[in-house]
Amino acid sequence: MHLAHPLAIKAFENRRVKNDRIDATLLAELLRMGRLPEAWIAPVPVRELRKLVRYRHKLVDLRSGLKSQVHSVLAKEGVRVPMSDLFGLAGTELLDRLELGDAYLVRVESLRDLIVTLDAEVAMLDRRIHDRVAADPGYRAVQQIPGVGPVIGAVFVAELGDVTRFRHANQVACWAGLTPRHRESDTTIHRGAITKQGSRLVRWAAIEAVRAPRAQGRLKRDYQRLAQRRGKNIAAVAVARKIVTLAFYALRDGELRCLTRAGDQDRTQPGLRARAGHDPHHHRGSSL
Repeated sequence: MHLAHPLAIKAFENRRVKNDRIDATLLAELLRMGRLPEAWIAPVPVRELRKLVRYRHKLVDLRSGLKSQVHSVLAKEGVRVPMSDLFGLAGTELLDRLELGDAYLVRVESLRDLIVTLDAEVAMLDRRIHDRVAADPGYRAVQQIPGVGPVIGAVFVAELGDVTRFRHANQVACWAGLTPRHRESDTTIHRGAITKQGSRLVRWAAIEAVRAPRAQGRLKRDYQRLAQRRGKNIAAVAVARKIVTLAFYALRDGELRCLTRAGDQDRTQPGLRARAGHDPHHHRGSSL
């Protein structure tokens, strides 16, 4: 079975008539010439893991929307929320003693019930996802990257799949849509925003890892340095590209051999090795 990449196929389309017969002829000709741009077909276990990870992400988005509705109702009623987490212990006490109009109170209680239900479903998915990836050495290794925890690590494992299909880390960043557009003709060069053509979930995970509270060390310093010169958004994308690169090496080798240069102060950080590897591929990964 061959799975053609739809975006790459468009490069060969330059005709006024389009129908199934002509499309099939084009695909057959490209396959015969060895020029058919093929997409990777993930095996069944990877597809099932992706389904779980993506479904969990959707439920979390729904839960976030419900929480925003609670904040909206309180704002309409002029209720001040002094705590940072309205759904923590202090916030729950505030919600329990609310005195609102009947319509508003019914809506808040309904939203809270739905949030509790989604909490249980997300917890169930967390257990199932953990059971599938707990024994994967790449899953454990990718969590050594600052800012990457169990949730983001599971996203990398599920979405990247078999990383040996990539020849080098730059291809992973390109596949994830984290590289800028490049248009060049003679001496004229135009570079634009990132392509965003790959997995949206991988880009989200990488950006979340950049901005996570536990992100620290050299990657955090790179983000702060770039943010001062280019702004927070460009800095986040640049460091996210580095995180995806590190995730490639972690998933490929089952360990993260080097994150900082020898002699860096961060070499004592638990869970990270600061020794230089003998494999030239690892030197490229450690030069971030």
